[in-house]
Amino acid sequence: MISAMLIATLTCTSSGPATTAQPRDGWHAERHDHINAVVAAQRGEVDLVFVGDSITQGWEGAGKSVWDRYYGDRRAVNLGISGDRTEHVLWRLDHGNLAGITPRVAVVMIGTNNIGHGTHETSEVLAGVRQVVERIRAISPETRVLLLDIFPRGRSFNAGRGRILQINQALSRMHDGDHVVFLPIGAAFIESDGSIDPAVMPDALHLSEEGYRRWAEAMEPALVDMLAAAPETDAS
Repeated sequence: MISAMLIATLTCTSSGPATTAQPRDGWHAERHDHINAVVAAQRGEVDLVFVGDSITQGWEGAGKSVWDRYYGDRRAVNLGISGDRTEHVLWRLDHGNLAGITPRVAVVMIGTNNIGHGTHETSEVLAGVRQVVERIRAISPETRVLLLDIFPRGRSFNAGRGRILQINQALSRMHDGDHVVFLPIGAAFIESDGSIDPAVMPDALHLSEEGYRRWAEAMEPALVDMLAAAPETDAS
């Protein structure tokens, strides 16, 4: 687990709800324990992790065949938990989700639940996503972060999409082309009129198999480059 001193250092300037690590109970705690067990079983041999919420966890559901095709041979681990917000991901990172591993690349897509639940200001959501990236970098400095934009949600134009766009614009400033690569792929999920096809997102939020195919294809060129440039993972 991350040290108490490091946690204090990382959170000393951020005390908002989206940046204050919070655990979850019930099924979510069981999923967290399962992830930690999967990570431990890899004995350090992990090159790629996906960090996020239900959209990320969905690689094990609607996206499974796409995952198997693109990531099955890449020593990849899914760190997604349904319903998670940035504060929950921060807690998980502090409590074992990266313990004993140094992924070459961490794919991060988080924040939609902070917006959808309507409890966090736009600036707080931005701070939460930034904190997740910074926490990964603090725990595993050799890991490169592929930061994705928060995906669009809602069948057609809506105020939430406007908030998402503002956050994504600010997140793009985290891009340094080396330690953090910002990759906006949200446009892959919308049609030319701005709508979201149910064949891509059945509920205008979660992805279908077609949605995961679009995700993988949009991300693949950047991911290939990042994995090639990152140092080899040393098995412990």
